[in-house]
Amino acid sequence: MRVIDADIRHANALVIDPNPTSRSVLAAMLREGGLTNIVQISKVLEARRTLEFRNFDFVLCEYHFEGESMTGQDLMADLRLAQLLPLSTVVVMISSESAYTKVAEAAEAALDAYLIKPHTEQALLDRLIQARARKKALKDVFVKIEEEALVEAAELCQVRFDTRGPAWLPAARIGAELWLRLGKPHAAEAMFSAILKCGALPWAQLGIARSQYESGSVLQSRRTLESLLSEQPGYADAYDIMGRVLLDQGVPQQALDSLRRACSITPGCVARLVKFGLLAFYYGEEKEAEEALQRAARLGHNSRTFDYQGLVLLAALQFDRHDARGLAQTLDTITKASEQQGGSARLRRFHSVIRIFKLLLDRSVPEAVQLTRSLLQEIQAPTFEFEAATNLLMMLTRLHFHEVRLDDTEHYLTLLARRFAVSHTTCELLARATQGLSEFEQVVRTEYAQTGATAEEAVSHTVAGRPRQAVLVLLEAAELSFNSKLIDLALHTLDRHRAAIEEGATLQARALELHRQYRSYGTQVQLAKADDPRLMGDVAKNQAPPPAAQSATSALPGPLRGR
Repeated sequence: MRVIDADIRHANALVIDPNPTSRSVLAAMLREGGLTNIVQISKVLEARRTLEFRNFDFVLCEYHFEGESMTGQDLMADLRLAQLLPLSTVVVMISSESAYTKVAEAAEAALDAYLIKPHTEQALLDRLIQARARKKALKDVFVKIEEEALVEAAELCQVRFDTRGPAWLPAARIGAELWLRLGKPHAAEAMFSAILKCGALPWAQLGIARSQYESGSVLQSRRTLESLLSEQPGYADAYDIMGRVLLDQGVPQQALDSLRRACSITPGCVARLVKFGLLAFYYGEEKEAEEALQRAARLGHNSRTFDYQGLVLLAALQFDRHDARGLAQTLDTITKASEQQGGSARLRRFHSVIRIFKLLLDRSVPEAVQLTRSLLQEIQAPTFEFEAATNLLMMLTRLHFHEVRLDDTEHYLTLLARRFAVSHTTCELLARATQGLSEFEQVVRTEYAQTGATAEEAVSHTVAGRPRQAVLVLLEAAELSFNSKLIDLALHTLDRHRAAIEEGATLQARALELHRQYRSYGTQVQLAKADDPRLMGDVAKNQAPPPAAQSATSALPGPLRGR
């Protein structure tokens, strides 16, 4: 017997393999390594449900599942994007030689090791011993992350990297991800670049591209991604980021192509299907959007990996086609989900929008209008999100097209656009939600232009040596609009010119209170997250907010951080 480590008797493992003989062999190998608590599962969807609610120290997963809609790579991608794989878990993928390339690409994203069949017991235990040692060496970092002390965790990683301490390479990767999460892309890029010098690691090159994007160097990020994808054409995570970059560059069809490619690599990844469906919906590819959203719903509607925002857009498409049966099924699904999570304001709003569509199809117009008015009253609530804004806007547009007019619609549209049109891309998404209804679209674009004019006025005051006046202009506008771009710019100006601003502490308190309540650009989903999704919890309350330049990244509505 070759024991993995001294504490192995307290550890547990999950073996996921459709072949009973292979499962038994793997379990026997793990027992030889000292593990006694071993769970065996044959189906990938059952494994996903298990991993959503239970943590394991080791997960061994087969790549191929004959006759199933997901691969092992799809499973790991979904769990990672939904932040359901603890950093402390050792994940090993096992595959045949024919799947070697795909498994190697998957390893870049979520795995600690992979093995090609047939493999020996010694080869498996070697991988587990090495990976387990790395995890234990990083325990202090994991503890800080769980405590949401992200700055301390990043600093621990930085020291480990600088001194080439134990597990310095994985520490550097985690540290770089944390610096991105904390709004310090230049620190992240420095770490990724240093890692890349140690070896041609695609994930480090991807990290550089993400850091460049977060620091505002979108063109440079695109070039880095193009170079990476020319060498790694099957790297799904890189296509995710490329989609986000291309959308910011104003080429949505190319962004769609990029996400389409990511979905083709992991066709059973629920999170990617929803993201592609969202973008396809807003940029006029209704057929593809419905296919992707329906597939995602089939694979994941009862899973924590599924984002119910996908159901809202699916309902809109069903409403447009007068698909009463499909819409009724969608309403039933969101009703059950909302009842299971009774405290979720997000699901309640989803349910309201879908129910309004159903009421309109049923010609229950007065009830639909009453429910619409209750949603309109929430526009200025701190918890009202960007996705809620786009959902409300697309629903109001459909009311208008069905000759249902509210006298105060323009007032509410103005409030909505004033708050959420914070960047070129968010403005475009809001405009797209109007389906070309010119009077609605004009409100969105007018308010976005006014936000830009306010920001320019503030900058001109700063350039002229009047930073206090700049902050006052920004805060006065932000307190009326709750626009996060203006809030972040006020904080950025206070940070840069603190010594020259009278009553700086008082002004900063005002800005921080706004930031505390309205800091998100709508909590919208991004085409690809800027950091490791397993590190995507909210920044601890004592952390500083990210600068405006980094916060202004735009994206699609529909958070994936949980429901």
